[in-house]
Amino acid sequence: QVQLVESGGGLVQAGGSLRLSCAPSGRTVSDYVMGWFRQAPGKEREFVATISSSGSTTYYAEFVKGRFTISRGDAKNTVYLQMNSLKPEDTADYYCAARRGIAIVTPAYDYWGQGTQVTVSS
Repeated sequence: QVQLVESGGGLVQAGGSLRLSCAPSGRTVSDYVMGWFRQAPGKEREFVATISSSGSTTYYAEFVKGRFTISRGDAKNTVYLQMNSLKPEDTADYYCAARRGIAIVTPAYDYWGQGTQVTVSS
């Protein structure tokens, strides 16, 4: 069983930056594809970014390209989402997820964290 714990959320002004972290407890996720999703109030959960187990392949949602960067730590066991140039519409709960196999942009991930809240004020 993989348990994922997100951290790094908070309140930031528009144009600011945050870095979210996702770390596992219970076992390593260095051989898992990792993804970030977000869900705003009243909206469906949507894909943000994903990274392959090696870290060599990444995909981003169009609305975050050029602003967000997904990466893995040196041991490939922690995943980060660097968020720059934040906008009020980025306000949401952000979730980390893990799956085996290929990187995908749909929510078909096997394990999910509890989420961390990001609020961007205008």
